[in-house]
Formats: sequence, structure tokens, C-alpha cells
Amino acid sequence: MAEETRTALARLRKLIADDPERFTRSYFTRLFTLDPSMRDLFPASLANAASGFHHVVDLVLEVAPEPTGHDEAIEVLAQLGRDHRKYGVTAEHYDLAHRALVVESAMMLGPDWTPDVAAAVDQTMGLITGVMSQAAEQATGPAVTRAKIVEKFQINRDNAVIRLVTEAPLDYLPGQYVEVQIPQWPREWRMLSPSIPANPDRQLEFHVKAVPGGTVSKSIVTESALGDVWSIAQHHGTMTVDTETPTTMIAGGTGLFVAGYSDTLKQVATGLATGSSGQPTRDPIHGNSLAVEYRVDERGELHPNPAQRVANTMCLGCWTLCGVRARIDNERDQIVRILGNPYHPLSARHHIDFKTPVKQALLATSGYQEGGLDGRSTACARGNAMLEQLDSPQRVTRCLKRVGPRGSGRWQSIPFEQLVAEVVEGGDLFGEGQVEGLRAIRNLAEPLDPANPEYGPRANQLLVSNASDEGRDHFIKRFTFNSFGTRNFANHGAYCGLSFRVGAGALLDDLEKNAHLKPDWDESDFLLFMGTSPQQSGNPFKRQSRQLAANRARPGKPFSYVVVAPSLPNTVNMPSAPANRWLPIRPATDSALAMAMLRWIIDNQRYAEPFLTAPHAAAAERAGYRGFCNASHLVLCDESHPRFGQMLRASDLGLPFEGEAYGEGDAMLVEEAGSGEPRPADQCERANLWVDRTIQGPKGELMVKSSFQLLAEACREHTLAQYSAECAVPVSDIEALAREFTSHGTRAAVVSHGGTMSANGFYSAWAIMMLNVMIGNLNARGGAVASGGKFDPFGAGPRYDLASFPGMVKPAGVFLSRSKFPYEKTSEYRRKREAGQNPYPAQEPWFPISGPLLGEHLTAAVNGYPYRLKAWINHMGNPLYGQAGLSKAIGEELKDPAVLPLVVSIDSFINESSALSDYLVPDTLTYESWGWATAWHGVLTKVSTGRWPIVEPRVAKTAEGDPVCMESFFIAVAKRLGLPGFGERALKGADGKLHALHKAADFSLYGAANVAYLGEPVPPIGPEDLAWSGVERILPVLNATLSAEEAGRAAYLFARGGRFEPAAKGRDDAGQPSKRWPKPLMVWNPEVGSRRHSQSGRFLSGTPRFFRPQLADGTPLNEAFKPAQWPLLLTSYKSHTMSSMSIGSDRLRQVNPSNRVRLNAQTAAQLGIESGDRVRVSTPDGSVIGVAECVAGVQADAIAIEHGFGHKELGAREHWIDGQKVVANPLRGAGVNLNDLAVLDPSRHGRYPLVDWAIGSSARQGLPARVEKLV
Repeated sequence: MAEETRTALARLRKLIADDPERFTRSYFTRLFTLDPSMRDLFPASLANAASGFHHVVDLVLEVAPEPTGHDEAIEVLAQLGRDHRKYGVTAEHYDLAHRALVVESAMMLGPDWTPDVAAAVDQTMGLITGVMSQAAEQATGPAVTRAKIVEKFQINRDNAVIRLVTEAPLDYLPGQYVEVQIPQWPREWRMLSPSIPANPDRQLEFHVKAVPGGTVSKSIVTESALGDVWSIAQHHGTMTVDTETPTTMIAGGTGLFVAGYSDTLKQVATGLATGSSGQPTRDPIHGNSLAVEYRVDERGELHPNPAQRVANTMCLGCWTLCGVRARIDNERDQIVRILGNPYHPLSARHHIDFKTPVKQALLATSGYQEGGLDGRSTACARGNAMLEQLDSPQRVTRCLKRVGPRGSGRWQSIPFEQLVAEVVEGGDLFGEGQVEGLRAIRNLAEPLDPANPEYGPRANQLLVSNASDEGRDHFIKRFTFNSFGTRNFANHGAYCGLSFRVGAGALLDDLEKNAHLKPDWDESDFLLFMGTSPQQSGNPFKRQSRQLAANRARPGKPFSYVVVAPSLPNTVNMPSAPANRWLPIRPATDSALAMAMLRWIIDNQRYAEPFLTAPHAAAAERAGYRGFCNASHLVLCDESHPRFGQMLRASDLGLPFEGEAYGEGDAMLVEEAGSGEPRPADQCERANLWVDRTIQGPKGELMVKSSFQLLAEACREHTLAQYSAECAVPVSDIEALAREFTSHGTRAAVVSHGGTMSANGFYSAWAIMMLNVMIGNLNARGGAVASGGKFDPFGAGPRYDLASFPGMVKPAGVFLSRSKFPYEKTSEYRRKREAGQNPYPAQEPWFPISGPLLGEHLTAAVNGYPYRLKAWINHMGNPLYGQAGLSKAIGEELKDPAVLPLVVSIDSFINESSALSDYLVPDTLTYESWGWATAWHGVLTKVSTGRWPIVEPRVAKTAEGDPVCMESFFIAVAKRLGLPGFGERALKGADGKLHALHKAADFSLYGAANVAYLGEPVPPIGPEDLAWSGVERILPVLNATLSAEEAGRAAYLFARGGRFEPAAKGRDDAGQPSKRWPKPLMVWNPEVGSRRHSQSGRFLSGTPRFFRPQLADGTPLNEAFKPAQWPLLLTSYKSHTMSSMSIGSDRLRQVNPSNRVRLNAQTAAQLGIESGDRVRVSTPDGSVIGVAECVAGVQADAIAIEHGFGHKELGAREHWIDGQKVVANPLRGAGVNLNDLAVLDPSRHGRYPLVDWAIGSSARQGLPARVEKLV
């Protein structure tokens, strides 16, 4: 070996020895970057592995340059190779380890990295990985033997005897020890000495003492149970020596190693001196990383890589639905990387113009001419990782039918056509008795309950659910509502953020679609976040976080914000303080803080009086505002009046009006400023805010108050000190926050989201959003803005009418969740009144102002009120995981076919809900399917994101050769039943002809044609765009479905991943948002204030008001569950890496493998809990065991749990298909799920999870709980 090479190896050894921790940390980071799945092979803590690895590398670097002394290194490496079999390390893993070692060495040696040094280092590192790999390959016997606990003797608190039986005999010698892994601590191996010799009966016994501070030993003593299965690996120890084989003793507890292990391995070592072994990596810096998808030369010309293609499409790493750009390996038809789509507003802060050629857009994403961040586009961690789902071993790719009890996890595969036939026709499908099929259920003529005709037809006994609108919602609703004709459809909103959405809908006078406002991020001077953290939640969080970061750094224009939350969020960070700060609050008390701020603003006259006193839009415009509110509008306030809670109208006073009484032409009245007379609102320039009076009407006096007067009275029901005591925010902080919020004119805003999902969430959200009214920021630059809208694909479009069709059914009846229907219109109410009974309470709550509620649908079906279901078809939904307490309430009942006879799930994976299905239909994943979606509110321009199969779907095919998926299932069912809207002559085109709907692509492509022709039609795609976009592969489908003219324009859309309005169109010339919310902000909402609570009979409050979290009957939670027993309150928060469905991503689990039970450090100290302790969190109806994390960033009364962990399915449990086991990965069940911490409502008749008493949304914030350390 040349002296230069020896010197370089010696220098490398010294560099490593100077900072071994840095070397090992960097090495493992590089290794896991090359293959994130390898992180699962190692323990959670790498400290021990890193230390041992450094010693091995040091030993090899010491002996490698020398002509002798290799035997010792080979012996050590060989034993390590055999030991590593227990981790599941393969030859491919050793190749990656070799690459990582070489690249790390190159980085450390820097300019000393010459070709000769590279070859020597390559060979040296090849000794490490080569010896270990070959030793593992030549080892005999199993790497791991399973052993089951058959007896346990608890000697005392700290000592136990554990007896096991192994599945195969062990051959350890007396005095040796074995490596043990227990199920409570996967990947954590410990050395235990058996107390009895190896024996043919396969018996094993350990005497274990719980070591102070130990984790595994403590678990063995306190948590091990009969039936637990341990893993037993290598045996070690030098107490006994095999005299028949030459041996060498290696100090340091490394055990017995065989000298002269292999001639081949000796040759590897010898080759270090002669240069005859090993191959250098392709590049010392980049290693063997992915080849680029295109190359840019010095002239700015792009040169494609013919082995790859690029495609713009949609992401479903979460429900933001960003635009992404995928790199695809052509030979394998495999997505190799996900990036952002530069055309898309959610993926780029300043999205490029829609007309930009694809080639030019790709050039902008490169580093050519250092264009900076403009034109670049990114995808978040979830977006990057979800490509793993395509070929996941846990994926459902063919139709499955259960064999055995529902929920047993045993399935048989069946043809798609058989599944459709059985679901439609029914029969004795499982040998358990007759099951009605969809044909029998679809009865639109007969009432399902003649005694309650308002319930609707028998067809309503089908429930169809969807996770949410990921671009195919319109298709599902077409089947559900308008083809089959059932009333019952719902998605995950009721357990996601419904309280915020309904609260915002009440403010915006839109309780039908629950529109909401978002801040004008780029122009605000101050933002207040309550119940949302925009860098990790409150879609679109990736775009929001980028905008916040840019605002914090903007020059000459101060910007600040406050985040109110029970736990310290990612949005607050010290380097940019004091521009942002965290205000801790007790969980589920946001209402108290918001009402206190409203009171202070009103009492101190810090409100925007010109805005509040303008009774209509034109008057507000003249006063300098871009929207208006109904603060001055008069409300009927006599509860004995039949129109209590409604707005005072012209007809109430005998004044002239147009059309029908109380219709649009019947003007709302205000008290005119100056004259004090009641006048139609649109005839006044300015109205009085403070009104509390009687007005003479034709039939007598009417008691009226202004909306603002009613809000002020509600605020003044409690003092600031009382509000402070509720929310644990000091009065001084309340006053300072209200003062700050009202100090920026209209360039401030407040927003909320899932943090209001509590048992008083609706009024909390409405109160929070009401703060925007106080400063008049509606539609204002820097204020609260509405959505920019979309290019609607599925309406009555310019090319195809997808909103109606011949034979279209209008669903009728009451939602099973008793929502959007007042109890006072039911037969139950009428019968009670006729019998002279008090009609209140109803048997169960009714929710007249909220839409369908999936959790209440299911609990109603189980409990039979108002009626039962006969079938449930669920697409991607997972309510049993997602809603707090739902699994506890009805999980076992749903396993009984007598309760719900037929359950069909359509999904790519088996989740906690679909595991209880009778049939599983596979679905195409995001990158294999068609769809159209829009952006969440807060984007000022029109957005329509298009999705198309950028790779071939990995699912079974129908008899016609189409992929089995959600659309093909509903189409096949509809055609077999002869339903309208599917099959031949399903919809009308602009050419006047009726067109067919046979395939999944049809509906989406008709929608694409509509998008392409809305307004100014987009041009047909050109040859260059076609070549650079990957769209060429779907041209046959486009041409077979659409006209030639339409197909070219649709291809133009898919090449860009949708259609996007230019960024400049988001604002007018003055910089104001172009789109305006047209309706008034509702200080009093008559649709709410005129409805009664079905349990108490009292009217709902038509304006925000402070309510404590309460049961359905009005009992406050802290009275039903005493704080002395339940002293803490739960709060959940979103992860910026893990969503409810992404636990299957190995890459994401490397970044964030589990969650913790986060506690306030001082609170934890009082309870004797330290970080790392195993703790049990309990609620009145549930408990989980997790690991504590004690920090300052949690409010003193809170237990904070990150969402997305604690799965029981999605690969965490074994299933059997056609007799073959689908192996589970227990790491997918890591952590805890807050929703397992159930609180069932004891005031209801049956098992129902706690929900918001007014609207029925799930309550997961502020649940009463306690925590205890497990000893």
C-alpha cells in the first residue's frame, strides 16, 4: 500500500476518533437517507449501536494498512454479521452501508480524497460489510427463535421468574447468555442468562430484577404476561470453550469468535494491500443516488433522461390536496420521487403563469442562472413519502370477502363480478342467514316507518360514507343521492373540524356549505391563531408556513402573531421572537377567551363603529369597508312571539314589501341613526348599534333589540375575571391581546380550526370568528378573505351537464344523524303534544343547524333511533379511529351482522373501520386515479387541481379490463340495478346527445372538458408539452372518451396538473382581494337563534355566548366528571409529518416513529413523572399506555397527544387472505391514539360518545382525564 494511502487512512482514523459521535451520527443519517426503511431495523436509541460501530471501524482502520493482524478484525466482524441477522439485515443493506461509509469518508477527507485513496477506503469499508455479510450468509440455524411465556412468578415488586417454551431447541452452554427482545420494547435487545441448561423440552427460565432506571427489565417484571411471545437470538459468553476449534478470546464482552473463519474473508483483507478487492462507488459525494430526470446545459437547454418521465398531479398525503410533480422510472413504472408543482398555488408561494410551457416550468425548478426560490416548488414530508403506498405489502389489490366472524381478519379473494352480484342480490352470503342486498333495500315507494313518514323511503336504510372530497366526492354523491336515492351520506367532517366550519358558517350566513374565512396572509400586520397552528395544521399548512416565514422576514413592514393553544406549536419559534408568541390556554376554554376579548373591545369602544353601523353593502363601501354585517339589524326578542329569534321585517310593522312575507323582498329593519325610526336596512346610510326597545306593530307591541345589543349582553354575562378563571389566561394578557388585535385597523385577522372540537366547540368557533367583525376586516387587504373559487368541473358545464341527468332522484327524508331537521317537525314531537306531554327532551338530540354527522349516523344505526340501517358502503372513511369514543361506544356492536347486516368498504388499506367489513373493494391510490379538487380557503385565485393515473394501477381488473376501484364498483352496481345516471345515455353533452358513463375515467374527463372550456378555453396541447409532461400515456383514454377538440384541451390541463388562475388576478389594482364574500357577517343569526335545543326545549343562542363544555342534557362536564377525580384535560394536535392514514410510510416513521404523552413539566413533577416514564392516561371510559414527555410547552392542566399514531390496523395487525398470512408490522401500532380515551355521554340513552351539544361534532378537546406513572 502506498505511503500516501496509509497516511490518508491514518488521518481518517484520527478524524473519526476526534469526534466519534459526529461520525456515527452523520453515517447513520446518510444510511437512513439512502433507505429510510433501514431505520426500523435499529433500536429507537442509536447510542449503543453508534458506540459499538465506532469501535469496529476504528479496529479495521488500525489493521487495514498492516500486512498482518487481520484475523482479529475478521473474527469480530464475523460475529457481528451473525448477530445482525436478528435485525433482518440483508445483503442489500450491507451494500448500502458500504456506500454510506465510503461517502462519509470522502466528506471527512475532503481534498485528500484522491483516486488511490478512494480505492483503498472502498476496500477497507468493504472488509467491514463483506465479512459481516458473508458471515451472516454462511451462518447455520435460525437468526431468531420465538418463545412463549407459560409461567410467571412475581417474587416481589422488583423481581420475577419468567418461564418460556421455545419453538425450537436452543444450544447455549451453561454460563452463557442469550439475546432477548420482548414485545413491549420492539428492537430493544437485552442480554439475559438462562437459569436452567438447554434441554430437549425447549424450556427456558430467567430470573429478572427490575434495574433502577431500566426500561426493559422493568417491563419484564411488571408487564410481562402469559402468552407473550419473546424473540431469542444468539447466545454468547466465554465461560465454556469449544476445544475442537482454534479459538481467540476477544475482550469487552463480545463473546467467542472463530479464528480462520473463511478463506474468502481472509482474501478480502489481503486484498487491501494488493488492491485486488472492492469496487469504488460511482461518485464520492453523491454515491449511487438517483439519476436526474433532466439535465440543463450552459445555454439553458433541457435534455431529458429517457429512462424517466415527469408528471404533474395531486397529492393525498393529507386533505390539503396540493399539486405535486412526480418523477417516474419508465422501465419499472415506479414513482421514484415527489416534488412540488410550480403551477400550483399550494406548492409555490408565487405560482408560475398557467400558460408557461412545461419545458420552461421545469427549467425554473432547476438551479439554472440561480433564479432563487421563484419558480421552485416543494412538497412536504408527507407528500414525499406517500409514494410508498403504491407497492405496500399491506395494500388491498383484489376483492375480498370475509370468512369467519366479522372483524376476525380472515378473508378470501373473489372476482369483482361475484362481489357486485352478492352485494346487489343478497342471500345467505356468509352461512349466517339471509342478508338483504341493495336491490331489496332500494325501495323509493314504501316508507321505512309508516308511523314516522318524515323519515323517508326504505332506500334510506343505505348509508354511504366518504373520508372527504379528494376529487371524487361528486361521483359518490351522484350515486348516493340522485341515483340510488338514499338520504344518508356523510364524511369525516364531523370528527375533523366541523365545529369551526359551522361556527364560521353561522357568521357568514352559510349554514348550507359552511364557508369560512382565512387571513390574507401576505398583507396582514397581525394575526391571531386560536385552535390552529398554521405551520402544522389548518389547511393548507405548507403554504401557510411559507407565507408566515416570508412575513416574519419582510423588510420595513412589521408583522407579528400570537398562537393560543394548550401546547406549544411549531408555529412559534424563539429565533423570530418577539414577532410571535405562544399564549397557553386551558383545553376547551377558547370560548371564554374570545368572549372576554369581545367584552373588552365593546366596553372600551375599540370596535370599528363605521363598519358596524353601516346596514348594507353600499353604505359600508362608502364608509371605507369592503363588506358589511347585521350588527344594527333588529331582532324579535319576545320568547312568546311565534317569530322569536327572527329578524324584524317590514311586514311585521305593516310596512310595504315585495313578494311573500318574510321573503327576500320583505326588508329587514334597523333603527335609523338620527331619527331613531325603524327603517328598511337598505334605505339607511347609518343605523344605531345600541337598540333595546318596543315598537308598535299592527297586532301590538314588539320587543326588539339590535344584533349588537344582544352580542354585548351575551359578553357581559361574565366579568373578565370570571372568563380568566375559566381559561387560565390572566386578565392582563386578555386585555393586551384585545388591544393588540384592535390596533391594526383592517390589517389583522383571527382564524381557528380543529382546536375547537370540544363539547362547546360551535359557540367557541363562532365567538373566535366574531372578533373579525369588531375590526371590519371582511374582504379587506390584510384582513379576513374568502376563497378565490374554482373552475367547476362537475356542474352544468359548457361541455357536459354533470349536475343533472335523466331520471335523477331527489332524496327525501330525515338524515339518520337527525341533522338539518328540527325536532319540532317530527311525528315524535307531534304525538307527545297531542298526548298532552312535554315534548322535551327528544329521545336523542336533534341537530337542526348542522349537516350529516357520520358518527351520529353510526350510533343511530346501532341504537335504532330514529331508525336502523341495512347496509353501509364506506369509501376510505375511518370513523372508529378518527372520532373520540366511537370505537368504545359501538365497535363491538358493529361486529354483529344482526345490528348492521351488510358492510362494504372501498379502500386501498384495511383500517380500523374497514376491518369490520363483509366485503373489501380495492381502490386506486392518488397516483393511479382520476379526480378534480379545489384549494382550501385562503387562496385568492381560482384553483382546480386535476388528478390522473400517472402510473398503471396496481389493482385487479374487471372482466372488461378496467381497474377495480370506487368508481367501477358504483358503476357496476348501478348498471346491475338499472339505476339512472350510469351506463348508456347517462348524461347530456353540449352537442345535445346523451353520453355514456361506463368507466372511472369517463366522469373525470367530462369534468376536465368543462374546466378547459370555462371562460376563455385553454389551447390544445402542443407536441413539446406532450413530450415533457408524461400525458402521452393517457392520450388513448382521452381520445376514446372526448372529442378530438376536447381531448387536446384536457391534455393541456393534465400536463399542468389542473387549471390555475394567474396570481395577479387575486388582487385589484389597489392590492385589495378581487373576490368578495357577498353576504353580511351575522352578529345575530336567525337560523340559529330561532331553533330550540331538542333536549331542554330552550332556544339556541343566535349570537356567540359562553358555555362550558357540557353533556347533551346541559350538565357541565366538570360537574358530571369531578376535577378531583379527573384533574387534567386532553388536547390533541396535528403532526406536520404524520396524518391519520400515513403510518404505513416507512420514511415518515423514521422521522417521527411514535408520539408521546406530553405533560407540563411542573405538573409532571408533582405527579412524580419524568420524561421516558411509562404512564397510563385514563378517562371515564378509556385508557391508554404511553411514554411521558415532560416539557414547559404544555399548559399546566393539559395532556397533549399528537394525532396519527396508536393504530390497531393499517398493517399493525395480522390478516389472513386465502389462508396466507399478511405479516403485521408492530411499528405501525406505535404510540397512542387520543380517540381511544373515550368519554361516553351518560345523559343519553345508549352508548354514545360525547359530542358538541348544539351541533353534534365530535368532542376530543378538553376531555376529563388523569395520568399515573406505571411502576
